[in-house]
Amino acid sequence: MQRKFKERRLLAFILSAALILVLAGCGGNDTNGSASDTGTAASPAASPQASPTTQAAQSAEAGKTITDTDGRQVTVPAQINKIADTWPAHNEVVTILGAGDKIVSTISTRKSVPWLYKVNPQMNNAVTSFTKSEAQMEEVLKNKPDIAFASTGSPLIQPLENAGIPIVALNFTNFDEMKECFRLTGQILGGDASQRADSFITYLDGKLKDITAVTSKIAESDKPKVLHIQSLSPLQVDGKDTMIQNWIEVAGGINAAQELSGNMKPVSMEQIISWNPDYIMIGSGLTDTDHIMDDPAWKTLNAVKNGHVYNNPSGAFLWDRYGAEAALQIQWAAKTLHPDLFPDLNMVQETVSFYKQFLNYNLTNDEAQLIIDSKPPAD
Repeated sequence: MQRKFKERRLLAFILSAALILVLAGCGGNDTNGSASDTGTAASPAASPQASPTTQAAQSAEAGKTITDTDGRQVTVPAQINKIADTWPAHNEVVTILGAGDKIVSTISTRKSVPWLYKVNPQMNNAVTSFTKSEAQMEEVLKNKPDIAFASTGSPLIQPLENAGIPIVALNFTNFDEMKECFRLTGQILGGDASQRADSFITYLDGKLKDITAVTSKIAESDKPKVLHIQSLSPLQVDGKDTMIQNWIEVAGGINAAQELSGNMKPVSMEQIISWNPDYIMIGSGLTDTDHIMDDPAWKTLNAVKNGHVYNNPSGAFLWDRYGAEAALQIQWAAKTLHPDLFPDLNMVQETVSFYKQFLNYNLTNDEAQLIIDSKPPAD
């Protein structure tokens, strides 16, 4: 009897132990894949794996690496909230791409580009921290920019890079390079910036196509010689291998200074007289056309004799140089050189439309005319 009792107790013990093991085994198959409370690491099979979405998020947080115009590999942050821009023309590019309110440090001033400050009033909050050759790094660092932009070869690249600020060098000397500048900037800024860049490029391509469809049919002998003057004192003009020559040729003209190469080349009055241009375009920001019209030496030129001396338009950036409004410049120049070939082109309406579409600003007709006349805002 006692023996049977002991055997029953032993059997009960074995069954209890077996039940505990079964229950423990069930607990180890936690559907959440968590490790035990003892701190022992879960087996590799049970380790949580990063999903594709998680991996993409981690990659986005780390930023992306791009190749800038200088060929430098630059890792730019995925989220950009503050921008330092040392390239005057690029401040407008950033504004067109929808990030103008993020510029915290700039090379621009209200005096240098009053229309940019008019259409993008957030520029008034940006600190002018740069000149062409110097950076006020203390001011820049106070603003804590996420990224900086500079023109190729700028002396400002090194100090910004030394401060640990990702800096991208960009440049363009023709329309194709301008489009690439917009594409790369859009890629860097993220959000809808790439879509905005594509819209601008589509507009530019369309205008280039429309204008050249007309001007390409003009005989070389019928194309006027155009002289673009960037400085009257000292006397400087723009030659070939420049954006200026690009728009002169698109508009159906011949660069009178094409024997020279590059921008702002010094020349003598005798050299200009020998070229005898049919049209003279005075660079944006220069308004001394009266000097040319009244000077006896200039009066010998065909351009002055025929009243074909013009101040170049200037808006949120200079139309005639390396900026986005070169898309308007080609139209204005074509209309100016060949008014009979472009009877339906209304530059006031075109300027109003451009500013609405790309700068989100409703210009009045009077404001558009001020820009075309290279004059600042009235207020």
